Amino acid sequence: MLDFVRTAGQLLLLGCDVFKSLFRYRLRFALLAQQIQFIGTQSIIVVVITGAFTGAVFAAQIQFQFAELGMNSAVGPVVSLAMCRELGAVLCALMVAGRVGSAMAAELSTMKITEQIDALRALAVYPTEYLLVPRVLGMALSMPVLTALCILFGIGAGYFVFTTVLNLDGTYYWENTLYFTKSKDVLIGIIKGFLFGIIIALVSCHQGMNSGGGAAGVGVATTKAVVNASLLILISNFFFTFLLNSIFA
Repeated sequence: MLDFVRTAGQLLLLGCDVFKSLFRYRLRFALLAQQIQFIGTQSIIVVVITGAFTGAVFAAQIQFQFAELGMNSAVGPVVSLAMCRELGAVLCALMVAGRVGSAMAAELSTMKITEQIDALRALAVYPTEYLLVPRVLGMALSMPVLTALCILFGIGAGYFVFTTVLNLDGTYYWENTLYFTKSKDVLIGIIKGFLFGIIIALVSCHQGMNSGGGAAGVGVATTKAVVNASLLILISNFFFTFLLNSIFA
């Protein structure tokens, strides 16, 4: 319990430090562009595949159950709302945490062990401004776009399975999807993606900056970054769901 409280306090202080550094120092656009390319561009394939096959299998399972009730026309809205409000943001965040969060933690922990971070301080460069701000800001900018792609391909793959694999009429799928899916549903997923991105970046940077123990410490920091970020995503999603539903009610 003490370790949990200590870690939570360190994450809060780290987040405040990053926020202050964002306005106190000049923004390094070259480093930010590198992080957006690494976090966003190189994660597109993973996110698209995740969203597409999740939407496809979800549409198939929903249709198998709804067919017994004569509710085939409800498959589209169910898939769309599930992808927009929950599955798109959560699954995208989990995949990005595994791919990008681990890389961030490994890179920063290696820099700390090899004393590169101390060298930055010796050169009068604040590590938070140089290392953490581009990563956190790059993640915050990339995750909403990746979440939108995950949602889009999830709904599209669900339609493909519904019409091509299951040989059902796609008219009801699109009509009911557009009728029951509101802009606030998409916005909830985008906001969740933004918040999850900040969580992933802060947890990964915290583990990297606080690692130790040589090469073994790099492995421990990488593992903790992925596990802790994934758990925080799943736990915070519960509270974000009720908070956003109350805001957009």
